[in-house]
Amino acid sequence: MPRWARASGKRPIMPDGRPASTTDPTTWSPYDMVVSGAGDGLGIMLGDGLACYDLDHCLGSDRLPELLDRVSEPIIFAEISVSDTGLHIFVRSDAKSYKRDGVEFYSHARFIRMTGRRCRI
Repeated sequence: MPRWARASGKRPIMPDGRPASTTDPTTWSPYDMVVSGAGDGLGIMLGDGLACYDLDHCLGSDRLPELLDRVSEPIIFAEISVSDTGLHIFVRSDAKSYKRDGVEFYSHARFIRMTGRRCRI
């Protein structure tokens, strides 16, 4: 999917360093265009059915099984987050974004910085 961008911290940028927008697909790139370039990493734009559960500080926590039970959709990909203490769980969904009870769910107009460090759950 051409929904990728480079990252400067948590901000999306184009491979040349100009700002990228979570709502302007003309600023997004295919994956092979963002594996290198400006900034300090890469990430993906959510929307059009691609969503992400962002579970902060859950690794090594007693709450992890309960948090994972809240993921009702089939999982596309799960990775350890940039903090090394959380998970990003990517799913197919158009449900509304929300934050509650330690779970952040994003489904539209959001940039998620990725690590690519797969987590098998």
